[in-house]
Amino acid sequence: MTILREVPAWNAEAHLSRTVRDLPPSGIRRFFDLVNEMDEAISLGVGEPDFVTPWHVREACIYSLESGYTSYTSNKGMPELREAIADFTKEQLGLDYDPGDQILVTTGVSEAVDLAFRATLNPGDEVIVPEPCYVAYVPDIILAGGVPRQVSTRIDDGFRVTPESILPAITEKTKALVLSYPNNPTGAIMARSDLEDIADLVVEHDLLVISDEVYGMLTYSGTHASFAQLDGMGERTIILNGLSKSHAMTGWRIGYALGDPRIIGAMTKIHQYTMLCAPIMSQMAAIEALLHGEEEMLKMKHEYNLRRRLFVSGLNRIGMPCIEPQGAFYAFPSIIDTGLSSEAFAERLLREQKVAVVPGNVFGQSGEGFLRCSYATSREELIEALDRIETFLGRL
Repeated sequence: MTILREVPAWNAEAHLSRTVRDLPPSGIRRFFDLVNEMDEAISLGVGEPDFVTPWHVREACIYSLESGYTSYTSNKGMPELREAIADFTKEQLGLDYDPGDQILVTTGVSEAVDLAFRATLNPGDEVIVPEPCYVAYVPDIILAGGVPRQVSTRIDDGFRVTPESILPAITEKTKALVLSYPNNPTGAIMARSDLEDIADLVVEHDLLVISDEVYGMLTYSGTHASFAQLDGMGERTIILNGLSKSHAMTGWRIGYALGDPRIIGAMTKIHQYTMLCAPIMSQMAAIEALLHGEEEMLKMKHEYNLRRRLFVSGLNRIGMPCIEPQGAFYAFPSIIDTGLSSEAFAERLLREQKVAVVPGNVFGQSGEGFLRCSYATSREELIEALDRIETFLGRL
């Protein structure tokens, strides 16, 4: 005989990780979702090129499928791709990395960021993170058991991090420093002399440097400087890079990490248990992009530069003070004079004028009073967005 019994309601909340439960959702994606619900909205929110991946790169992927390349690859990535990455890095930065044990191909640079923290941090280790910064750094550090120590950068310094701002945040538990230049969201860059000023602190306190250089190829003033280029700094630097921004390959999910063989080996160990390998079709497309994609990459960079000058001059003209970004494809104008918070300004601008921007505070508290505006969209849309923003300002 079956005995019926009352089954209590299951409490899924009680079974969640407290760490994950307490993490805030991405502030960028919230505005992206709102835009998708609106007709005739102009999005300056999500940091994604508006260019389609060049045809010859897409064709390489099509060829790989037609030829039956549908298998796993080495956990580290295809040898041919790692060799192409080594050659590309040598050409662009003058740095030598062994494709055999110093390069790991990841599923996007986002995975490389996560792996770098998980492979190097023990519970309680502290990581210094200059802000405003990319929204994933702090959550990834927390998920790895580390403790983020945010330090503010200032508009007066061009949003560059300085030794004076880093030093007070260093404690006996400090293990690493994040450098993310060209910067998302400010567009700031670090010159070699800026990095040299920080190198003394790194050596004195025996720090690891995690250098996110995904926007490195989109540097408009001079050439990109990597911390790993400084004397003696290569061995204590993990370079994180990829093709999403420079080659318009966001959806292909190809990133990579360069560094000491022991650290790359530790990152690979996690990678092989979680992701296994990046898709082989994307890897073959990436080989084509690195070997033959420079011309298209430079064309896109030239167009971004035109948009940068048009949009930033327009922001300043309509009364939104903005320093000229020297890298990436973001402007970071100030709205302090409006008296509105970043969140309030962004929400009202979206609802009243259908222009989506990202509140600066989602990139850290030092971003309050600013907005991130991506100029990775057409010049026509940028001009229209400026007109709508000017109308909005006039109504305040």
